[in-house]
Amino acid sequence: MATEHIPGTMPTIFAGHGSPMNALEENRWSRGFAALTQSVPSPRAIIAISAHWFVDGTWVMANEQPRTIHDFGGFPQALYEIHYPASGHADLAQRVLQMLGPGSAGSSMDWGLDHGTWSVLRWMYPKADIPVIQLSIDRRLSPRRHFEIGRTLAPLREEGVLILASGNVVHNLRDASSRMRTGDLSTPDWARRFDNAVVATLEQRDYAALLSLASETDDGLRAHPTPDHWLPLLYVAGASNPSDRISHSSDGFDLGSLSMRNILFGGVTGSPGRIPKNQQRQYRTSVPGATG
Repeated sequence: MATEHIPGTMPTIFAGHGSPMNALEENRWSRGFAALTQSVPSPRAIIAISAHWFVDGTWVMANEQPRTIHDFGGFPQALYEIHYPASGHADLAQRVLQMLGPGSAGSSMDWGLDHGTWSVLRWMYPKADIPVIQLSIDRRLSPRRHFEIGRTLAPLREEGVLILASGNVVHNLRDASSRMRTGDLSTPDWARRFDNAVVATLEQRDYAALLSLASETDDGLRAHPTPDHWLPLLYVAGASNPSDRISHSSDGFDLGSLSMRNILFGGVTGSPGRIPKNQQRQYRTSVPGATG
């Protein structure tokens, strides 16, 4: 059994973001996002790894005022009018580049906050008063390398930085869309089995099994026809440690085959507080130059 959260260490979070409509509607899933803050000390900054920045290369968003990206189509106009005006954090972006090492990542001024990030954060931190940067997912890397990047970023937890990943434990969009059209919103057995297998694997800290679960099992291949919504979990699993208590602010399925499970590694009980200043890294306020 995992021990209690280490005081002064930020947790890491995997959020099952699901439909963009969860950013607009107060529902079971959005309440689950809001509930995450009950176990999270108020962070100095957030680094987000979203399924929707899935590209060639590892890029660190360095914008000081990142735009809100509406990376979807066919939804109500009210959804496109949502803006999440959190600032960026140039010094944290530079810190991440240094941690990843020369030639391993570059800085990007082209990206902003996509809906995988802001649809969760607008419920967790509705005032948008905590700086946010994003880290892209390099589609060319192996699952193990994604996990290792998360492990490299783990020291940020001691510096008041929340590592937030956003995807879905089960994400078969074709199956979900078919169920929405037919009205059959029952959860298929393969989806429930995979969701349960992920929970069991994490509880056992069997990371070798976790790395192959989506790509080398029948249920995994059905749960993730493409890896974009799976890989964010590997980052926060990599950034976790054996003493982290694992908990879930919500679970269940939307549209039959979209797992909406949120996974919290670590966390505190009671009201949210702020990391003591003597446990925070003091970031400079200068803006770093672009890195290739």
